[in-house]
Amino acid sequence: MTVYLIRRAIQMVLVTVLSALLGYTLLYIAPGGPLLFLQQMQNEGQRRVTEDDIARLKARYELDLYLPIRFSRWLIGFPRGPVQLGDTHLLAPDTVVGCAIPGQVRLRYPDGSSEIIEEGCNRVVTLNDLAERRSSRGILFGDFGLSQQITRDRPISDLLMSRLPYTLQLMAVSTLLAILIGVPIGIYSAVRQYSRFDYVITGIAFVGSSMPTLFMGVMAILVFSVLAKNAGLPYLPSGGAQGIRDYTIPLIGMVDAGSFLDRTLRFIMPVSVLTFFNIAGWSRFVRTSMLEALRQDYVRTARAKGVLERLVILKHSLRNALIPFVTLLAGVLPSLVAGAAITESVFNWPGMGRLLVDALGRSDYTVAMAILFISTVLVLIGYLISDILYTIVDPRIRLS
Repeated sequence: MTVYLIRRAIQMVLVTVLSALLGYTLLYIAPGGPLLFLQQMQNEGQRRVTEDDIARLKARYELDLYLPIRFSRWLIGFPRGPVQLGDTHLLAPDTVVGCAIPGQVRLRYPDGSSEIIEEGCNRVVTLNDLAERRSSRGILFGDFGLSQQITRDRPISDLLMSRLPYTLQLMAVSTLLAILIGVPIGIYSAVRQYSRFDYVITGIAFVGSSMPTLFMGVMAILVFSVLAKNAGLPYLPSGGAQGIRDYTIPLIGMVDAGSFLDRTLRFIMPVSVLTFFNIAGWSRFVRTSMLEALRQDYVRTARAKGVLERLVILKHSLRNALIPFVTLLAGVLPSLVAGAAITESVFNWPGMGRLLVDALGRSDYTVAMAILFISTVLVLIGYLISDILYTIVDPRIRLS
């Protein structure tokens, strides 16, 4: 086990670095970015963009550095400035480590004319320049840097900690309910195969797993918020974690904004959508695994020996049926932190998933990269935990 854990730890480090490099590169080549904002301001006639404006903006986002240097500073916080080893300079202070990306920056004016603001690498950046810039210690060391748009120039860690409790609350409750409801339903549906209950549950599961959460969320708002309110029935608030003003609900009365009742009412719809979606998928998965286990020879042998049916199901079948189910549990850990982006966006829930959508929409790539990096690490940890759980569920499995 020790050798296996050491080998997996080395693999996790390599995969983390490679996935971080891939995500960083994809966000770097994504359309948009800070230079687009300058062009929009230019086109709208708000101001005339100069070379100094472009240089300052590139320095702020470190776009004047080569991609490997920029990635290294973001990942491990190196290089910070002139690199020295005793009296020997590994890199001379005047060594060029970056420059403006070769090419042209062309701005178009409202009258249809255009102007080339910058062409080629006409500005070099030295390691001495890096010494004057703020640099994080590196995301591998827990320093996520500063937010560029959402909370301008404030630590990303503060932003993440302000959103994390909402995501943990939503995802933990929905996941727990899905496990407590979905697993027994899947087991009973497999034991009573082709019964009326099995047909009903199978139909509901197919509907729940095939409908996107976006559609389910919008329909929930339409039915339980809009239509119920228009009909004078008790309704649920359409979104948000807490209200900004008091409101009245029939049969319930006055609800104070920010009260426990207000937060509970706003919590019901998003957690119900996520729970229903997870129950639909997990119940079908458990049913399939349970049906396969019930057809095994050792189950027939146990029944032939006169073992009670309850023990046959719980002791002989269920334990073996849970082996594939353990794989699904690997995705629980990252979802607890990363959240559900679509559901949180539909219900305006201020969680991590909504934060990721906002960061991508507002080109706050430092926040987006931090969330993606955390999700990657949690996925790897989740799969490691699932491998260890295999040995608990099935003693025949050995990790070496």
